[in-house]
This record gives sequence, C-alpha cells and structure tokens, in this order.
Amino acid sequence: MAPDKPSSIAYPAPGSRPLRHDNEALPPHVIVLFGATGDLAKRKLLPGLAYLEQSTFSPDIRVVATSLEDFTDEQFLKHAKEAIDQFASRKPTDEQWASFASKVHYVPQSAGPQALAAAVAAAEAELGADARRLHYLSVPPKAAQSVITMLKDADLVKRAKVVMEKPFGTDLESAVLLNAFVHKTFKESQIFRIDHFLGKEAAQNILAFRFANGLFEPIWNRNFIDHIQIDIPEKLGLDQRANFYESTGAFKDMVVTHLFQVMAFVVMEPPTALEPRAISEEKNKVFRSMLPINPAEVVRGQYQGYRDEVGVAPDSETETFIALKVGIDNWRWAGVPIYLRTGKKMAEGQRIISIAFKEAPRTMFPAGSGVGSQGPDHLTFDLADESKVSLSFYGKRPGPGMRLQKLSMQFSTEESGAAADVLEAYERLILDAMRGDHTLFTTAEGIESLWERSAPLLEDPPIVKMYPVGTWGPNAIHQLIAPNAWRLPFERVWRE
Repeated sequence: MAPDKPSSIAYPAPGSRPLRHDNEALPPHVIVLFGATGDLAKRKLLPGLAYLEQSTFSPDIRVVATSLEDFTDEQFLKHAKEAIDQFASRKPTDEQWASFASKVHYVPQSAGPQALAAAVAAAEAELGADARRLHYLSVPPKAAQSVITMLKDADLVKRAKVVMEKPFGTDLESAVLLNAFVHKTFKESQIFRIDHFLGKEAAQNILAFRFANGLFEPIWNRNFIDHIQIDIPEKLGLDQRANFYESTGAFKDMVVTHLFQVMAFVVMEPPTALEPRAISEEKNKVFRSMLPINPAEVVRGQYQGYRDEVGVAPDSETETFIALKVGIDNWRWAGVPIYLRTGKKMAEGQRIISIAFKEAPRTMFPAGSGVGSQGPDHLTFDLADESKVSLSFYGKRPGPGMRLQKLSMQFSTEESGAAADVLEAYERLILDAMRGDHTLFTTAEGIESLWERSAPLLEDPPIVKMYPVGTWGPNAIHQLIAPNAWRLPFERVWRE
C-alpha cells in the first residue's frame, strides 16, 4: 500500500467564494484555540483553520489563540506561519496568509479570564450580533478542568460549543468525574469529544457502503462475515510526547478514543436516519453490547529502546503496542471476533479496516487450483487521506485448466469528480462542531460504557513483550488471531 501523500487539493483562488455546499449558511464564529502553541495546533489545527478561513465551507471566523507562552500577536503569527509552511498540505498564497493573519489575535493564558473575554468581545464586534463561539481545548487532559473554569470565569459559555481532545478520562471513575465537572458548565449538547479518525472520508464511507447498497447490507452479519480487523500501525515514535504517553500508553491513547469509535461505525445497526442523535444512539448500543475485554486475549508490547527515551521511566511497563480481540454480544455479531491492533515504531504506517468474508465450499475445485490459498475474500477500507476501498475475491487465471488467483476492484476518492471538496479530518470536525452536528463525536454515555468494558484489562494488564523497531509487534500476535492471519503486511499493493 502506498504511504500517505499530501493532498493535492488547492486553496480556492484569491477572492473566490462560490456558493456554499451546505443547505444552511452557518453564523460567523469566534474560535478560541487553547494550547495554540502545542504540537497538535502546529501540525493540524493552525493549517486547518487557515484553509477553512479561505474555503467555501466555512462561515466568517475570527481566531483568538491562547497558550502558556507570553507571545505578542506578531510573535504568535510568526510561529503560526512557520507551522503552516511546514505542515500544511495546501499552502496558502501570500494574499491568503495575510487574510488569515488579519483575523487572528493572541492572548497569553497568564493574562487571565478578563483579557480573554475582552479579546472575544472585540472579535464578536467585528463579526456582528449573530456571532457564535467555538472553544477548542487542544490541551492535555489534566489541563481541561482549568480551561473549563477559565471559560466560566470569563463568561464565555453562552452561545458556545466546546471541543475536547482525547483521552477523555483514563478509566471509568475519571471519565464519570470529568463528565460531571464539565456538565456543571456546559450542557451535553454543547460538548464535542473529538475523534479525528471519524472525520476521515473513508470512515464515513463505511456508512455509505453499508446502508446505501443492497450488495453489502444483507451480508453484513455473522452468517457471512468471518472476522473483522481494524489495524492502525504507526512508524512514528513518541515525537516528544513522553510525559503524556507514559501516563496513557497505546490502549488509552488509541484504542478507546479511536479504534473503538471506528469499530462502532463498522458494526452498528442501521440508524433510523443519518442524523446525529440516531447515529449516536446506535454507536452507544454497540458499546453497551461489547463483552468485557479479556486480558488473556490482549497482547501488550513495548518497542526496544523505549525505556531509553527522555522522560520515560527506566523500568516502564507502558505499552507502545497493543493487539486485542473484541466481541459484540448481539444478534448480528455474536461469535464474530474483531481484532484491533496499533503501535508505535512499527514496520509501516497504515490505517485499514478489513472485513473477511466466510469462505465458500471448495470441494468442487480440483486440488492445486489455488482456491483459498490467499485467504478469504476481503472488503478493505483505507483510512488514509486518499480514502481507498478495495474488494478482493478469487477469479480464474487465464489459460488452460482451472487455476484461481486473487483479484480486486478498487476505488479512491482521488478518482472522484468531487475530490476538491475533501476536507482533512480536523477541518471537517471543526466545521461539524460549528454546525452543532454530533454525528462524528462521542457522547458521555458512550465513553463511560467503553471505560466500563475496559476495566478488566486496566485492572489486570498482561505483561509487556518487547518487539524490535520496524516490525509488526511481538510474535504473540499470531497466536491471538489464529487460525486467521493479519492483513498487514498486504499480500498485494494498491493500484495508483
């Protein structure tokens, strides 16, 4: 599979603002970005906001950035320009950068709630009486409560929505306490717990494939599907996040907040409508139907050299890799294993969902025909930015005799005439939050259900097994999935 590539989508031409694609125009928004000098802001949020400001999708916005650094506006804009130049996949022109920069103001967090309130009031004065507020908490989980308190003290709760980064709690008790604390200030309808994996086109394409096609929905159950894999290995290491990672590990950082959310899209029942409340309810039903995680069906790993990283304890038992087997105890999925895997410093960086179908009887095919030799038929979703989908199956190899080979049909959004409309995950989710659309966000009930099902693993985690950098994890992963096999590494490559 080809590695992720920067998107080729261009910025809109300067001065060009065609009709919006949405049914209703959004009111203008003041976006208050907490943690504006942090790593996530640098890599994703500042480039995303700069693109949204010029796009036809976004309303008129102003950005009030705040963080611990005592920057002036000029110093922060220099920092933001360097971040966008380095990480944006779609570079703004000088004119477009100037337009975005004119709408950004920086307030040091040390200036206090009154200074923040004054900056928001000034931005709202420019936007008019209809202005709304979107508070984005790009801060560590332990800092979330102090930010919520600051927003309350600054009287910035009215007409506001708040986006909260993962992980939301570290176990059931902490998640319940955090939900209770946030609910003292914000209603559940105002809260958006973000999972950027669900903002990807391919993740949403799962809903379209399942529910819009008579080809797939009738066979989307335990009678036809043998097992499911959600596999998100990463080549990256800690990337200067040792303090954060030591207190979370791969399970809390990736599985609860990302892989379980993607899993819910794959296995949920048809919602009554493609609207936020109906979809959230079906996702929550999935989480309630999950069997408690069995520690005996979990492989925890740690890459060799992790304990030598700066900020890591020399005897650390934090996992940088995890693979686990999950069961959904409902009528549709009972008995179908779901395998999840993710880790740091692995052989490749991939994001795939693989649906393995049950194999057909082979008795009619002669010995040596090749039927079943390359595993079962698969439907594969690639969650990379190109948003690819592949259906693999057996077909006859040209020539005499009955010799079979694996074939595939593939599709990429790059081939679509609407490729220019693709938003990156954070851009899409920021836009959805402004719209008040909870479809791709997690509810308080959902996150608490997941921590409850995770309790056996958190209370009795298996020991970590070492794995070499650049591999697919500890050898025990093969016993976990037997008699099946992991799809990665692929037996074939994606067509360009």
